[in-house]
Amino acid sequence: MTTLAITGGTGFVGSRAIDLAVAAGHSVRALTRRPQPPRDGVTWIEGALDTAEPLDRLVDGADAVLHIAGVVNAPDRAGFAAGNIAGTQAVLDATRTAGVRRFVHVSSLAAREPDLSLYGWSKIESEVIVTASGLDWTIVRPPGIYGPGDMEMRDLFRMAKTGVAVLPPGGRVSVIHVDDIAALLLKLASADATGAILEPDDGRDGGWSHAQLIRAIGVAVGHKVVPLAVPKALLTTIAHADKTFRGKGAKLTPDRVGYLCHPDWTVDPARRPPPTLWQPAIDTPQGLAETAAWYRANGLL
Repeated sequence: MTTLAITGGTGFVGSRAIDLAVAAGHSVRALTRRPQPPRDGVTWIEGALDTAEPLDRLVDGADAVLHIAGVVNAPDRAGFAAGNIAGTQAVLDATRTAGVRRFVHVSSLAAREPDLSLYGWSKIESEVIVTASGLDWTIVRPPGIYGPGDMEMRDLFRMAKTGVAVLPPGGRVSVIHVDDIAALLLKLASADATGAILEPDDGRDGGWSHAQLIRAIGVAVGHKVVPLAVPKALLTTIAHADKTFRGKGAKLTPDRVGYLCHPDWTVDPARRPPPTLWQPAIDTPQGLAETAAWYRANGLL
């Protein structure tokens, strides 16, 4: 049995990683800001990335650390820096102090283009400190993650249901189901992949055009979709409006517009995990249908 220390365990990816870890017989310690109900196989550690003593307890005696927590939306540069750079540094410091060697860091494809968004900048900076840590690290750069429980891509499903979808101008993206990325992270907890930067996806060569993906989502929700590509300037206006109406709950932020309009968010085939280590198990159309069903069942579509 392996003891895993997990940050971000109450989030979308982290919660699924805990599910798979417990099912595989691992012992889990998970960081949480709020009290959680007791669960077999899981020890909840109340604290945050900026609280040193809980981090020390989280990683003490662990066989590996899965650093999944991160900030996707923030009001300014300082918010991204605090969550993604300083937070990563704090987990690294605790890991070294505890004598734990294995460190798996969840970054983002956005790190490849740090000048496009504050999010991407903060992610590449987090990678820099991980690579300089002296630990046995592996960095994972997921593309768009979807699946039952996801709230970041829900707006795409809701747009598809209307029959018209406002999309970035051109470009291609890769995606991955939450179960597949969680399974990869668990594999990496004990795999010999030190020093690797991996870019996993659903296995679709060349990824998806925005139009192809929204049409696939349309099939999942049972509606034919008309993709409507709009200029970056108009997307920026929409993003400001979204922030005005939904505040912190806005999904299309001005910072996100910068990287959404980049033409290539597909994974680098040379950075895909080797098939002997991991392969995606969930076909995207099937995964999209499962996701749409979850939204319906929870009144979210």
